[in-house]
Amino acid sequence: MVEAPAAPLLSVAKGQPTAEELAALTAVVLSLGGGEPEPDNKPSVRHWVRRQQLRLAPTPGPGAWKRSRG
Repeated sequence: MVEAPAAPLLSVAKGQPTAEELAALTAVVLSLGGGEPEPDNKPSVRHWVRRQQLRLAPTPGPGAWKRSRG
């Protein structure tokens, strides 16, 4: 089975850019690309439900800021 060639990433509509200019433009365009999304660092809903079931609500006092993080 023969696959069709991929469409070009960029095409020049006007002018005659040098190889260096095309390389620089390609690098900039690829750096703006979507890549992999960053994972969420938020606790899941399940985490909060479990805290409620165990009655682990944040309480005031020394070290409360550590417990409030989850």
